[in-house]
Amino acid sequence: MLQFNVLGPLAIKRDGREIAVPRGPKVRQLLSLLVLHPGTVVSHESLVDELWSKEPPKTALSTLRTHVYHLRKILREESGGTALPGLLHTWSAGYVLRAAPDQVDAETFRRFAREGEALLNAGELEEGARVLARALDLWSGGVLTDVMCGPVLTQYVQHLEEVHMRVLQQRIGAEMQLGHHGHLAAELKSLVTRHPLNEWLHGQLITALYRSGRRGDALQAYQKLRGILQEELGLDPSRALQHMQRVILSGVDGETIAMIQNGTQRSSSTLSRLPQAG
Repeated sequence: MLQFNVLGPLAIKRDGREIAVPRGPKVRQLLSLLVLHPGTVVSHESLVDELWSKEPPKTALSTLRTHVYHLRKILREESGGTALPGLLHTWSAGYVLRAAPDQVDAETFRRFAREGEALLNAGELEEGARVLARALDLWSGGVLTDVMCGPVLTQYVQHLEEVHMRVLQQRIGAEMQLGHHGHLAAELKSLVTRHPLNEWLHGQLITALYRSGRRGDALQAYQKLRGILQEELGLDPSRALQHMQRVILSGVDGETIAMIQNGTQRSSSTLSRLPQAG
């Protein structure tokens, strides 16, 4: 059975062994868009928009058919001639990749994300965090890192990355409630380096450090955030984080910090969507 991966470089696996994917940039775009809609017809209009944006050539549809022909040929050759003849099916309105959702890593990720969130909502924090971790483990980098994305794919990539961040925050929040502060501190240090404007992650790092008995490191983490926000956006940390700093300076217990952290904070979705320098 073929497995299609988009949560990282574009990849196709057959019985666990990676096979070659198309080299042509437009054929890769075509395959990626089909993979993101397993079992669903992708219209000619969407495919043309993805491949040529708003300026398609007069021969767009015939060129699209040529790309589909090459894609079929590659899938047949790389699967040892055993790929199902109808794997890539032609409809009057477009094309459909006849793959089950569990053959696509992005669909499996979404399923685990839904299951994990439902467990958290039911109060099953440990099992919910475990399922969310399984969802996150499917990622091997950014979405389609080796594919030249047009306007349609770009929207799907952005959506998946937003869902990834939400799942990551849900998992971290659950583990914080479970008291895994020391374990999370190292991970959060790496995350704030990759997402320097995500204030929620910074707040979790400060909390994890303080509740691990690392008061000085927590204050340094706050000052680092303050410097980033001042330099990049001309802003101060949110009032909740400023209050957290004052509480840490006063030496109040970690439970009070947790209460502040669960209070009103500037949403990560606000800052993380702003353009980052560099």
